[in-house]
Amino acid sequence: MHYRVFYYFARSQEVISSASAVEMSARAIRERLVPRLQSEDDYLGILDAEDQVLQILREPGGERYWVEIPLDAAKASYGRHMSLGELNELLAALPGRFEQDQIPGLSYRPW
Repeated sequence: MHYRVFYYFARSQEVISSASAVEMSARAIRERLVPRLQSEDDYLGILDAEDQVLQILREPGGERYWVEIPLDAAKASYGRHMSLGELNELLAALPGRFEQDQIPGLSYRPW
C-alpha cells in the first residue's frame, strides 16, 4: 500500500510540505525516512487515502519516538511514545486509514 509523505530533516535542511507530499510505500518509509529522524526538530508526516495524518517525531535524547494522529479542529492529538522496534512494527503493518482505535495505546492529549 502507498501513502503520501511530508517531512523536515534539520541536518540536511530537506523539506517536503504536506501540500507537496510524495507517494511512498510503507516499506520505503520505514527503510528510508525513519532513520533520517535524528533531531527533535525533525518530523515525518504520513497521509492516508482520506488525508488523515500520522505524524512521527523523534524525542529529545533520541531513544523514543512520539507517534500521533493530530486533530487540528480539537487542538489535540491521539498519540503515544514508541521505541524504534515498536515504530517499525507499526509501519510494517500500517493500516489503510489512520484511526485512533487501530493503533494500540494511543491516548488523547490537548495541545
